[in-house]
Amino acid sequence: MKLGVISDCFRRSMEESIALAGELRLDGIQMYAVSGEFCPEQLLGYPERIRRYRELLTNHGLTVSALCGDLGGHGFEIASENPGRIEKTNRIVDLACELGTSVVTTHIGVIPQDEKSEKYAIMLSALRACGSYAAGKGVTLAIETGPEVASTLANFVDKIEAGVGVNLDPANFVMVTGQDPTEAVYLLKDHIVHTHLKDGKMLKRSDPVEIYRCFAEGGIEALNVADYFIETPVGEGDVDFRSYIQALRDIGYDGFLTIERETGADPSADIRKAADYARANFGL
Repeated sequence: MKLGVISDCFRRSMEESIALAGELRLDGIQMYAVSGEFCPEQLLGYPERIRRYRELLTNHGLTVSALCGDLGGHGFEIASENPGRIEKTNRIVDLACELGTSVVTTHIGVIPQDEKSEKYAIMLSALRACGSYAAGKGVTLAIETGPEVASTLANFVDKIEAGVGVNLDPANFVMVTGQDPTEAVYLLKDHIVHTHLKDGKMLKRSDPVEIYRCFAEGGIEALNVADYFIETPVGEGDVDFRSYIQALRDIGYDGFLTIERETGADPSADIRKAADYARANFGL
């Protein structure tokens, strides 16, 4: 397996983040590609800009592990919003091709338990459209694990013909759903194309649907998440990484473990600790 990091976690410019990832001798970097300086509107059609980023990556010994195409809000739950969201996702897929990665990760909203519900049909239709386009480009749109248990996500992805997989985040399972990440690996084994290296603890049980509704409508400010869960530096939370990594090896996964550190006073130091932890314990 290869070790990467999400660029935004450094809280620096993209150029600085690439340099920092290189200094840590990581294999790759996952970049947010929705807005700002690094997005389709700013890069597609400007080959010199793309060439500059590719040269920076090469100079620091990095590849792009994935692009993050998370559009926020309710994902693909609202039919009237989906044409624009599908179009934006397709452009991010185009950008992924330009940067040499075959994975775009995203949150899609909350998959309903009721497979006969209108929302389920709306989301399935949107992901089939995105998946069809992605597959035609040799890219997989990877749904990040979050509000639903692994079996619900697996059943949903099974209904999509092509182009859609899973970005497995073990901490999201631990913090929100209470799902064992190791069990999730085996349940999702046919769909995992990218993973995160993140840790956390559940402080008390919550309704995952309500948690993600608050994030969608008001961000972290809309909910005191500290009452329910906490993200921790890797190795300090409740993810059983030894079992989790072994499960990934058991299913033959040989892709990226991408470090994610969304909170904390010094995320750069925590990223370094995560890389050291992975190398010391798992030989990465």
